[in-house]
Amino acid sequence: MEIRPARPADAEGIALVHVRAWQTAYAGIVPREHLDALDPVAAAEVWAERLAAVDPPRARVLVAVADSVDRIVAFAGFRPAEPAPGPVPADAPEDGEIHTMYAHPDHWGTGAGRALMEATTSALAAAGYRDGTLWVLAANTRARRFYEAAGWRADGATAEDTSGGAVLPELRYRKPLTGTRTQT
Repeated sequence: MEIRPARPADAEGIALVHVRAWQTAYAGIVPREHLDALDPVAAAEVWAERLAAVDPPRARVLVAVADSVDRIVAFAGFRPAEPAPGPVPADAPEDGEIHTMYAHPDHWGTGAGRALMEATTSALAAAGYRDGTLWVLAANTRARRFYEAAGWRADGATAEDTSGGAVLPELRYRKPLTGTRTQT
């Protein structure tokens, strides 16, 4: 298993993992019509645009590849977190947010996600973020257990996701990082 930064040529592999993970992980949570309509080809176009816009080191997409043909089995992306509501002191350290993290369902339980989470957390720290944050659907108990096993904890913040026309409660998770802010 290799963890590396995503390249533009990875858009199709990332899209396939993204769509299959959604269709499996969110079954019974997100409306079935929405999940059935997800298209890896269309998602690849979106991912190609996203990968072209990534601005390391403060934002990055990492991929886990499983074999010599560079087959993507998981991916994660991070960026600066949206600031909390209210005034923010000018010298306040930024939080980094894991905005996307998925493994292909065929690779759940293989260690690919755990290795990718460790690499992503290390990359957040190396980018100088004080804390890491991520949002997870409240009903996604499998993902919540995964994050909690990796040391992430719900911090009390909530939001709503409207994917597929449903209102889905989200919880914010947080983890302290050891990095110090770097100059970019």
